[in-house]
Amino acid sequence: MGQVETELIEPMAGSGWLMTKSEDLRVEITFPHLQFSSPTAFQPGQDHWFYENTARQDGHVGIVGVDEAGRGPLAGPVVAAAVMLPENFDSAGIRDSKTMTPADREVAFDRIVREAKAIGIGVVGPDVIDEINILRASHRAMRAALDDLSTSFDFVLIDGLPVPDLPAPSLAIVKGDRKSVSIMAASIVAKVTRDRIMLDLDQRYPGYGFAEHKGYCTKAHLAAIESLGPCPCHRKSFAPVAERMRSCRLPGLG
Repeated sequence: MGQVETELIEPMAGSGWLMTKSEDLRVEITFPHLQFSSPTAFQPGQDHWFYENTARQDGHVGIVGVDEAGRGPLAGPVVAAAVMLPENFDSAGIRDSKTMTPADREVAFDRIVREAKAIGIGVVGPDVIDEINILRASHRAMRAALDDLSTSFDFVLIDGLPVPDLPAPSLAIVKGDRKSVSIMAASIVAKVTRDRIMLDLDQRYPGYGFAEHKGYCTKAHLAAIESLGPCPCHRKSFAPVAERMRSCRLPGLG
């Protein structure tokens, strides 16, 4: 069968999933040496270094957090970030990017960039998203972010569900962007990076409002697609875009 990776979907004490590279076989196993707490026992304000410290106790030294931004929008890329933090990193002000204001995210982003041991970015555009679907595109972006790291690593903490074909053992943590400081940092880097890309796309494709809604499905965005038609950065496989492509009749299209 070859090398396998251990990945914990919903962190429970001493239990997890063993996944093969094929994604087709999952075998439930136990990890007596990894004592991860039950998700019901984990409360906000508890140690957000818990997963990193537990991995270090298990012998890992290069621990990376990975998260993505932009699965749901109708336009723009999906962006993933991989972040390796130093052990003495001050986690104050670092949390799930979705709970932060844009200004707070920018401040946290700048500090992460200054102080992180390594940061990798992976970007997968709308054409690939349409070709392989958003889930596989998100996985590809995560692998690309890890490939972009400038230093070696031996353990990966991932937000959400397991990601296949990673270059190191990994732990998938449901709602990990609320529980692991490394994943929180990755969520901030991914979100700020993607928002900046959408600001650039707003300049290249005026009229859609990308600077405001960042490509997400809003009434104003849908109205712009109906009026202008989709632009090259729209995800044409997403139903709201596909429906408006079928219904709109632009000059020169007959």
